[in-house]
Amino acid sequence: MVFPDVTHVRYLGGHRLELAFADGVVGQIDLANVILGKGGVFAPLEDPTYFAKVAVNADIGTIVWPNDVDLDPEVLYGLVTGKTISNPMSRAG
Repeated sequence: MVFPDVTHVRYLGGHRLELAFADGVVGQIDLANVILGKGGVFAPLEDPTYFAKVAVNADIGTIVWPNDVDLDPEVLYGLVTGKTISNPMSRAG
């Protein structure tokens, strides 16, 4: 199964976003636990003003920030829906 791309993002304040996916799913997530305290490339995203600069990169089907940080759309989909999308290749063997 191919996971759906992120098609739209809206900043909601703090570290919260509303995401829309290619399959029609829309939902809200709080990425504070994903970003805060991680340091490195995530350090600029701790500032809500910088975090608000999030955008969709249609070429890779996910959200990105100006410092080229992006998050896996499969992970985002799982956070929004509470579902995981398994890779059929992971069951091979």
